[in-house]
Amino acid sequence: MADEELGGNALKVYKSMKDLGLSTEDKMGTAERITMASKLPKNMVMNVLQDLQNKGYVRRKVREKAAGYYIVK
Repeated sequence: MADEELGGNALKVYKSMKDLGLSTEDKMGTAERITMASKLPKNMVMNVLQDLQNKGYVRRKVREKAAGYYIVK
């Protein structure tokens, strides 16, 4: 489970994404939306999202205007 593997801010961002329902490619959200939901600074959220991608929890999809993020684990 994510709770044991993720620390502080990563867990906060992950839970914010879960609360927003960003669980499939159809329902992905922007970093801006995740930032507002988690109430963390944007650069911190960007770093956490990168870390979550590397660990396989989140996937990033490049789109025309802004990249979208969604949970895969």
